[in-house]
Amino acid sequence: MNTRSIHGRLIFGAALTILLALGIAGNGLVWLFQRHIEQREGLSLEVKARELLPGLHVDAQARPSAQTLPSDSRFLHPGSGLYWQANAPGGVIRSRSLSDQSLSMPNPLTGDPSGETWSLRHTDGPFGHRLIVIARTIRPDAGRPPVLVQFATDGDALSLFQNEFRMETALALCLLWVVLVLAAVVQVRLGLGPFRRVGAELDLLRRNPAERLSTDHPREIAPLVEAINALADARAADLDRARHRAADLAHSLKTPLAALAAQSRRARAEGASSAADAIDRTIAVAQAALEAELARARSAIAREREAPARADVLATIEGVVAVVERTDAGSLLVFDIDVPAGIEAPLSSADLAEIIGALTENAARFARRRIAISAWAERGCIRIAIADDGPGMESDWMSRAMLRGQRLDEAGPGHGLGLPIAADLVAATGGTLSLTSGGASGGLTIDLSWPDNTHP
Repeated sequence: MNTRSIHGRLIFGAALTILLALGIAGNGLVWLFQRHIEQREGLSLEVKARELLPGLHVDAQARPSAQTLPSDSRFLHPGSGLYWQANAPGGVIRSRSLSDQSLSMPNPLTGDPSGETWSLRHTDGPFGHRLIVIARTIRPDAGRPPVLVQFATDGDALSLFQNEFRMETALALCLLWVVLVLAAVVQVRLGLGPFRRVGAELDLLRRNPAERLSTDHPREIAPLVEAINALADARAADLDRARHRAADLAHSLKTPLAALAAQSRRARAEGASSAADAIDRTIAVAQAALEAELARARSAIAREREAPARADVLATIEGVVAVVERTDAGSLLVFDIDVPAGIEAPLSSADLAEIIGALTENAARFARRRIAISAWAERGCIRIAIADDGPGMESDWMSRAMLRGQRLDEAGPGHGLGLPIAADLVAATGGTLSLTSGGASGGLTIDLSWPDNTHP
């Protein structure tokens, strides 16, 4: 059993509780059956005793005698399992079924001779059998000693019936236990259904921070739902303030950068070209980082406020390729697009275009002749692959390439921000990005994946 599973704990607890309850009930049923059988046998013996008691007498020497005998023929056969015996101070009379054996006496000749109550007990009897015995003390003749009358029947047969009843009851209770456990499983699954619904809504909240859990849940988990919604509201507010502060910071840095640009122009006019070039490179890096951060902040804020969008993958890729083909690097390459029509990714077209654009421009910088872009739908996800036929990437560079400012080609243009920005956007939209080198294209392959329940 998984101790971390509420479902498993409830099922285990229900199964154990039902087992204990049925065990107690089974023992109770066996005890009631045994008691019923004993009472029934006691009543049957009392009926037989009524045939003997009217003809029972005690003579002057306190010897008992019986003028009428029970009619059951089993009293005539030795060891038949049915016996009677009468004990008086002057002697003993017994059934022929006892032969030369006798019944033990409990506290002989005690009790109220005028009473009509038979006592019942279990005792070891003749012929190696366990007996059920009823006994009663009577005074058949006034002024004469009382007589202890006992009737007995074989208890072994009753024990056999009780064992059979016990086994059949155990089998029936085991079947009942299985049925009740299955019913408990159904009940637990139905009872935990609202939690599965909360889990599904939490998954939607994870994919789209603007979502909130519905309020039509059972009252037992309503406080949990309200707490989660309150936490989501607080998180959204904190993120909104942080993003706005980042945007404000980026805007506030534009003025100092503009001042630096003016200083660069003044230095260049005064003949300090080397210093001006260094300032311009620094300004370019800073401006690229600022623009990327502003774009990311605008995109994130838009995702918080908008409903979940879906992007046409083929149309977005074709639009990006049409732009890249006009660049100096892209005009020399062949773009091979293998994307079936109708595939949609679970993010906005603007986000997908920014991701594909950054990765395609990066591939164009290193490709020799060809860039292949493909997309397809798999079980529960959308996949996009961008592969170039360039030199590829060393394994130790793959993790470094995702860091801001890391460049594979220090001599070429760019600021080392394409892959990190794309990775951030992919992660923000719930996807994953991975790099492989030396595949079918021979160069670097960038794999993108987004979970999508519309493609089971």
